[in-house]
Amino acid sequence: MATWEDFEQEAPELAALVRARFEAEKHHVLATLRKDGSPRVSGTEVDFVGADVWLGSMYGAVKARDLQRDGRFALHAHPGGEAMTGGDSKLSGRAVEVTDEAELAAFAADLPEPPPSPFHLFRLDIQQVVHTTLEGDALWVLNWHPGRPVEKIQLH
Repeated sequence: MATWEDFEQEAPELAALVRARFEAEKHHVLATLRKDGSPRVSGTEVDFVGADVWLGSMYGAVKARDLQRDGRFALHAHPGGEAMTGGDSKLSGRAVEVTDEAELAAFAADLPEPPPSPFHLFRLDIQQVVHTTLEGDALWVLNWHPGRPVEKIQLH
């Protein structure tokens, strides 16, 4: 697993594309696992603060309870309009909850608008990043895993 900073250092061009996609829109789609193992999708927001990408949640929300029980997640950036300008980006890995009050307060202080308290906060440890774009008639998939070079796959 890797931090956002690790990803930026290993694949700076891809990291810039993916971050731009996540910052282009406020709301994204998070997939978590329910208690019975079936998938759940929820709307969410993410923040890039320091070396990490973070996911916050209203206190007691079902997506937070899912992540507390099983931290595996997939996060799909809002694709924007019909043209999907900027491509399509996804992250997956494990969400690790931050419970230290000082760390929660420091995180909230770094935001332009602090979240209502109490809140859940998860640091996202990244296992895979995928960015897909259309160039002419070709579909390009950029795929990254920690410690490996970016794979660039062309599909017709």
